[in-house]
This record gives sequence, structure tokens and C-alpha cells, in this order.
Amino acid sequence: MHTRLPSHDDCFAVRQAARHISQLYERHLSAVQITPTQFSIVSALARMPEMTMAELAQAMVMERTTLVRVLQPLLRSGLVLAELGGPCRRRLQLTLTEGGRAKLADALRHWQAAQDEFEAKFGRRQAARLRRELFRLTSE
Repeated sequence: MHTRLPSHDDCFAVRQAARHISQLYERHLSAVQITPTQFSIVSALARMPEMTMAELAQAMVMERTTLVRVLQPLLRSGLVLAELGGPCRRRLQLTLTEGGRAKLADALRHWQAAQDEFEAKFGRRQAARLRRELFRLTSE
């Protein structure tokens, strides 16, 4: 029988906080009809053009099947283009289209509003410290 209290459950605490923060970003980004995960994908593709599916999955710390599911609406709406490329023309490379760059530019204002709201509620220094610790955890 599980006897630990949720207040001592690291996984529960992190997942609960992630859901809470995601809801805040979803509320802001919904104005431009993009999810926080899709925003992260188009941001990554803007920083690193022509990533392969495997590279993007690794950068996003996502299973490839989950990435494919999240990418489908971006591909259908023409925000992201998937083409065979690489030395053997067998690697699926993802590129942000002009429409994708425009969507990202539009979404950035809403993402910044979500970022500002989170930092106002949580504290700017505490948010920076939290980010550092979370990135430290995922870089190990």
C-alpha cells in the first residue's frame, strides 16, 4: 500500500506544477491558436532550421510518436514543412515555413504575457532559479 503523502512525492509535485504552468501558457497562447508544445516546436525550428525528427524529439525530450502527433496540425496548417533530406535523402527534415515564422512572431507576444504573469505571481528571481534547476535536471 502506498503510504507516502503527496507533499513528499516529487513526481506528483513536479507534474502538478507543470499542469498548472501549462494551463497559464495555454490560456495566453490560445489567442493565436497554438499550444505551448507547438510553440516550443516552432521556436526550436526557428533556432535550428532543418532539424530531423530524431533531433527534434531529442531536443524536446519527447518520444517520436508523441512528436508526430503534436506535429500533425503544424504540418496540415502549413506552419512546418517535412521533406526528405540529408546525405542519403532518407532523413525527414523539418523546416519552419514563412507562415510558421509569422505564427511564431504573433505567438511571441502571448508567450511573453504568460511569462510575465508567471514571474509576477512566482517572483522573477524564483522563476529564474526554478528554470536553472529544471534545466540542470534535464541536462544530466
